[in-house]
Amino acid sequence: MEQKNNPLHGIKLQQIITELEAYYGWEYLGNTIPIRCFTHNPSIKSSLKFLRRTPWARTKVENLYVHMLGKY
Repeated sequence: MEQKNNPLHGIKLQQIITELEAYYGWEYLGNTIPIRCFTHNPSIKSSLKFLRRTPWARTKVENLYVHMLGKY
């Protein structure tokens, strides 16, 4: 089954976090999605660990990424 209309298809979580951080920065991410891995010593590694275990937070990050793609 192909997912032509899914903007997240084939994109890894690490790429999403990396691009969001480069575009918005950790401070904006922490203000927009107030989770500890964005507000206290933020890093890609800690964010990946948390988001892989927390579906609601991952959904918020993915939605922000889709929103960011609309701005390009």
